[in-house]
Amino acid sequence: MTALAPRWPASPLPFVGDQGLYQPSPERPVRGKRAQALTQATHFEPHDHPWAQIAYCASGTLHVSVQDTQAAHDTSYVVPPSRALWIAPHSRHTVAVLQATEMHTLYLDPAVAPPDWANSRMFAVSPLLRELFLALEHADAGPREEHLSALMLLEVAQAGTEPLGVPLPRTEGGDKRLRALCEAVLRAPAERATLADWARSVGASERTAARLFRDELGTSYPGWRRQVVLAHALPLLARGTPVGQVAAACGYASESAFGAMVKAQLGQPPSAFQAK
Repeated sequence: MTALAPRWPASPLPFVGDQGLYQPSPERPVRGKRAQALTQATHFEPHDHPWAQIAYCASGTLHVSVQDTQAAHDTSYVVPPSRALWIAPHSRHTVAVLQATEMHTLYLDPAVAPPDWANSRMFAVSPLLRELFLALEHADAGPREEHLSALMLLEVAQAGTEPLGVPLPRTEGGDKRLRALCEAVLRAPAERATLADWARSVGASERTAARLFRDELGTSYPGWRRQVVLAHALPLLARGTPVGQVAAACGYASESAFGAMVKAQLGQPPSAFQAK
C-alpha cells in the first residue's frame, strides 16, 4: 500500500468543528489552532468549512485529499515536514496521518486569502513562517495578533508553491476507467508499465487514456506520473531513507536519473528533502 493509498482504521475520527474556539472573522482573520499530536493511521472523515485552512507538519507526514470547488478534479497530497498545504474555503477534504505527526493548523477568513489562491496548493515553509505559525497558536486578540497575522499573510503570499499535488478524477462524475488506472498506478509507483499497458488493464485504448488525462486532469500521463513519484518519494526522504533506495522504490534504475528529475521539478536535489 503506497503513501497515496493509505489503509483507513476501522473507526475514523469525525471532524469536530472549531467554531467556538478558532473560527476566523473579519476582526480576527487568522486563528491559530493549538498543535495536535496525531498517531499513525488517524483519519478525519471528509468535511469542509467556509474559511481557508493551512495544515503544516512540524514532523511526520499527512495525506490530504481535496475536492476544490473551482477545479475539475480531486487532488491528492502527501505533506512532509517543512511543507504546508493551503485548503481553499468550502473545499471538501479528508486528512489521514501516514506517519505520527505534530500537526499545526491555521484558519483564515476568506477575505484575507491571496486573490489567486482559489484552489489548494502546497508550499515551502520558511523558518520565519514556521515561527509565525507557532506564535499565532498562542496569540490573544489584540495588536500582537494583528501584526503576526499581517506578516504571516505576506509570507504565505510570497511562499514558493510546489507541484506536489496528484490530480485524480472526481469520485462521482469522473471517468471510472481513468480513476481505476490512476489508483492502479498509485498502488505501484515503482512499476514502469507504459500508458498502453495501464490502459489495457482498465479496458481502454492508449489514445483514449491519453485524451482522458488531458481532458479530465489537464496534464499528460508522463507529467502526472512524475507527480505520483514525487508524492511517493518525499515522505521516504523525510524519514531519512537513502536516496538510492528511494530511487529504486520509485522505479528508477539509477540514483542520478532520479536526482535529475527531482531537481528539475523542485529546484533542489533529493538530499535537500532528507531528514537531517
